[in-house]
Amino acid sequence: MFTNFVQGLKKNLSASPPVYDEVAIWQQFQHWYASPLGQRLAETEKQLLDRYLPNLFGYYLLQCGNPVAELGEMSEKWLQNSRVPSRFIIDYELNQQLSCVSYHDRLPVKSDSLDLVILPHTLDFAVDPHLVLREVERVLIPEGHVVILSFSALSSWNLCRKLPLLKQSLPQNAQFFSAYRIMDWLGLLGFDVIHRRGYFQQLPLQNEKLHQRSAFLTRLGQRLWPNLGAGYMLVARKRVETLTPIRPRWRARRRVVTGLEPLNRKRL
Repeated sequence: MFTNFVQGLKKNLSASPPVYDEVAIWQQFQHWYASPLGQRLAETEKQLLDRYLPNLFGYYLLQCGNPVAELGEMSEKWLQNSRVPSRFIIDYELNQQLSCVSYHDRLPVKSDSLDLVILPHTLDFAVDPHLVLREVERVLIPEGHVVILSFSALSSWNLCRKLPLLKQSLPQNAQFFSAYRIMDWLGLLGFDVIHRRGYFQQLPLQNEKLHQRSAFLTRLGQRLWPNLGAGYMLVARKRVETLTPIRPRWRARRRVVTGLEPLNRKRL
């Protein structure tokens, strides 16, 4: 049962408030996911999860953050292809899909208790993404997995954030990290990245007609620069640190000669 490893069902959100309004920014991102561009992104990400989640096994799955909360049916089917029997979602505000309310960098979960953690753009809006990853490392069992969905710094979306006409179409206040940077953080925490996949090679266009006219760019990007999409997915496994046994070095004891013995000793 979930209660066997959850230390508390709720966490006081008023204690130790973050530097900026993390809750309001995340709610704004959830609202963006309900836009035409956000829905197309959510559908692409669901296809990725449907492809990789069936290969990740265990007993307990925790998702930190629910960006598709306003998408109704999409929210219910987000994890449906996972084979993990017990699946739970933690976010800032309680709703029908959530199991617990908590900040993502202070999980009310015991150490070494989860088999799989999913971070859907959680790092992009975290006050301290390093602390979020440290919490993930703490709660995962050895050989447990983490799945990260994040916006890419090496994408057209990051460049479009400086253009006034396209800036409003993008999620506001998002941090764009490169995949190499996240992989470096994971390596320092003892994770091995086993899968990396770029996705959504589309321009940030909310207008459906403009999106359809630029569809050829999407096909071209999928073929020529697959890892330079708007986002990327990383699947990492928590490394098991094994102790190297030190074998004793057996040496024959040297005989200490205290005196000379006769060469021919008489038998009694």
